[in-house]
Amino acid sequence: MSNPNIEKNALFKLSYGMYVLTAEDEGKDNGCIINTCIQVAEDPTTVVIAVNKGGFTHDMIAKTKKFNVSVLDESTPMEVFEHFGFQSGKNVNKFESPVYGAKKSENGIYYLSEHINAYLSGYVTEMIDLGTHTLFIATVVKAQKLADTAGATYDFYSKNIKPAPSPKAKGWVCKICGYVYEGEELPADFICPWCKHPASDFEKLV
Repeated sequence: MSNPNIEKNALFKLSYGMYVLTAEDEGKDNGCIINTCIQVAEDPTTVVIAVNKGGFTHDMIAKTKKFNVSVLDESTPMEVFEHFGFQSGKNVNKFESPVYGAKKSENGIYYLSEHINAYLSGYVTEMIDLGTHTLFIATVVKAQKLADTAGATYDFYSKNIKPAPSPKAKGWVCKICGYVYEGEELPADFICPWCKHPASDFEKLV
């Protein structure tokens, strides 16, 4: 049940980065977009990532305990978010052909070499159930800087990368990814087909 004291727009003011999270399991490669990757300790170097349970990448990491994070920069085009965020690895092989300079690191998992400024490889040491998401606590086994470019924050993505809805569009727009639901009434149990966020993260187009 939603809390009437929590205004979602206030939470959008928190600072987030934008990342491509990748995993591999039994020869299957996959990746998704996440906005939570935070260093929480220095020795050992430890990060936490939050991943939606509805994603295929989530299940792969829960099983293998391994992942890579590619830190997207401000040059990232919308097509990267569409490729990794708007389709499921359960239905599509996102690495069927080389994409965005994808290379494999020592852990056998892809990372991107284009539109990123760094990547890191992690090994999960603990998992915490957060309801819709799992918080993976992981030891960093490798981290490499690739460029001096500025990282793409969620705010930058919203203002400079994500396309604005068409002025002629009618319905409801997802405040997370920009998906437009056409219709006067948005079902209370509607889930965004792109980013998997609930109806509470939509606002009516005016």
